[in-house]
Amino acid sequence: MTNPTGTTTTPAGTLAGRREWTALGVLMLPLLLVSMDVSVLYFAIPAISADLEPSGTQQLWIFDIYAFVLAGLLMTMGSLGDRIGRRKLLLIGAAAFGTASVVAAYADSAETLIAARAVLGVGGATLMPSTMALIRTMFTDAGQRAKAIGMWSGVMTAGIALGSVMSGVLVQYFWWGSVFLVNLPAMALLLVLGPFLLPESRDPAPGRFDWLSVPLSMAAVLPVIYGLKEIPSEGWHAQYVVSVTVGLLFAAAFVHRQRTAASPMIDPALFRGHGFAPSVVLNLIGSFAMMGSAYFTTQYLQSVLDKSAMEAALWALLPSVPIGMTAPMATALVQRGVSRAHVVTAGFAIGACGYGMLALAGTDSLWLVLAACGVLASGIVMVISQITDLALSSAPVERAGSASSLMETGGEFGGALGMAVLGSIGTAIYRHDIPASTPDAARETLGGALAVADRVPGLATAAREAFTNGMQGAAIAGAVLLAGAAALAARALRGIRVDDK
Repeated sequence: MTNPTGTTTTPAGTLAGRREWTALGVLMLPLLLVSMDVSVLYFAIPAISADLEPSGTQQLWIFDIYAFVLAGLLMTMGSLGDRIGRRKLLLIGAAAFGTASVVAAYADSAETLIAARAVLGVGGATLMPSTMALIRTMFTDAGQRAKAIGMWSGVMTAGIALGSVMSGVLVQYFWWGSVFLVNLPAMALLLVLGPFLLPESRDPAPGRFDWLSVPLSMAAVLPVIYGLKEIPSEGWHAQYVVSVTVGLLFAAAFVHRQRTAASPMIDPALFRGHGFAPSVVLNLIGSFAMMGSAYFTTQYLQSVLDKSAMEAALWALLPSVPIGMTAPMATALVQRGVSRAHVVTAGFAIGACGYGMLALAGTDSLWLVLAACGVLASGIVMVISQITDLALSSAPVERAGSASSLMETGGEFGGALGMAVLGSIGTAIYRHDIPASTPDAARETLGGALAVADRVPGLATAAREAFTNGMQGAAIAGAVLLAGAAALAARALRGIRVDDK
């Protein structure tokens, strides 16, 4: 039905039909591509470097600007979608994403490619919270919504793994711009079918948009994400610590603004919803665990096992196979009466077991590492699918965009924090275990050691062993963290039930 504001609504508890499930399929395509764009440049960067000849700084910005802009604008776009309409924002974002993809594909300079990647980040920031908020609107029946969010979680996780493989295949058979052109069919399909299949939804009484919160939110998110991303590879240098500190100060100012503004960007009442605050925290921990492990396993496959980049990417697909089954399984358990707290607790416990398996890996443990990654990812996807459903169910429908953006921003923070903390633990152990007589470059990273290994007998073996020891130490820390998260989930989610709204 359509209310006086022109927003299409569905009565709570109404079963979704073929149209809604078809619309979900249409939404999954851009979501898959947005998540793939995080990793799609892994194999394209060498070809881009040869063609555009970017400086070292420009190359870093080509790779990182997408994630930075995406993280910085998630809260803004989630709140904006609540005000102007999530479908409208989604279609605007799809048009921007498609246009920027064409510009990126045919960029003739590093500056143009950086600008195009920044616009892709803006488009991605509109697409991600809008898709989740529309799922909340289309699937008002709790069981169907849980299944839809489980699919959303699986596609989101799989996209990051598929991005690197697709880029490798496309660059091998075409030119580097093709990694961007694959976005066009999905965005075109969304623009054509979206107006017919997707319902419009918005907050009927949103109040004035708080423009001051936009720069405050970006100033809170970007310095923290930047500092946390650099710390694993560069160390705890003063500029990165200062960057994180500045971001946290702006975060405090942003929170104060939300608590005192007459019409805040993020309504503090969201956190008073039964289960919303625990969901944000547990989502951050889940992302911490997922990205923290990826920091080591990608290097392990390439530098310890000496796989080519393409071989490593293909092997890395194997742990993604069970992901498609775990989210639906978790949803089925909850629908059959198993407590959500028990399912989330079990997910964290399974993730801890995955880290425990990773802690047993040696320098020639391909199958053990892949199995550990599969177990870890399965547990975390169980967690994320359930707490995402809980968070959206806890939030009022008119605040679905803001709720989605908070969950995704927390995930970005968690991923960066996981790489920083676990990466630092692994790096500290590596530097402790590497022989003191080795060159300085070799003492910094495994890659640096392998670069000079032909000049230092035995260095390659020693460096690989030291890196593996560091991975084991970080895995132990990850297992302890997830065991603690399991206990936290059991306590924080006990007795929480969210009825349809």
